[in-house]
Amino acid sequence: MGDAYRMRFPGMADFIVRVSGMIDGYPVDGIDTPTAQHLFANQVLPAALSLQHRAVFHASALSMHGAAIAFLGESGRGKSTLATFLARRGHPLLTDDGLELREDDGALMAIPNQPSIRLWEDSRDALLSVEAIPMPAVSYTTKERFHAADWLPLCTQPVPMQHAFFLGDGTASSVTITPLSPQQAHLAWVKHTFLLDVHDKDTMRRHFHQVAALAQRGISYQLDYPRRYDWLPQVESDLLALIAR
Repeated sequence: MGDAYRMRFPGMADFIVRVSGMIDGYPVDGIDTPTAQHLFANQVLPAALSLQHRAVFHASALSMHGAAIAFLGESGRGKSTLATFLARRGHPLLTDDGLELREDDGALMAIPNQPSIRLWEDSRDALLSVEAIPMPAVSYTTKERFHAADWLPLCTQPVPMQHAFFLGDGTASSVTITPLSPQQAHLAWVKHTFLLDVHDKDTMRRHFHQVAALAQRGISYQLDYPRRYDWLPQVESDLLALIAR
């Protein structure tokens, strides 16, 4: 739309995202406020930031021993479950989704995002107290949302990025952590980006330069483990051992 893009969520809302950074929202009559707010925070805003050439990824992230670690993967592979479990163990949460990375004097920094988490019912029952009260429901998903500040330690300042873990499909028989080559890392990061217009050559060029720089940092790994809650302490132990090297 000239200097803007229309993001349409059928039956819920339209958002006009301008290249300048301005966003206009047009909810469908009758849509509940939590759903409109959730669409804005988790879908629209990251896409708008990408138009400003800011590097934003679908990822959960925490601070462990003063450095950021991130989990990336397809929906359902356990990003939020891992982040919630580790935060409950005392590692402050940076974001449950929508991780922005910025360079600061050569250092790669992970930026805190909104303090909320989203969990399926089984993970909520396994990881949160029975007293945990969910936020108002969002109409298009059965995932429950929780104010992270009510139950988890939060990291409110940028933290140096140390490791990023791309989650496997859960078929591993034990915890496996495998470094990715720069080529593998490049493809992995690209799969988890917020890109509003893949036909905008200037934006794509800038984005691929950002991803190439990430891939060259040697921070990218594949992480897989049996998808059972009793394996999560071993995942934490192996992550801490890697960070301590």
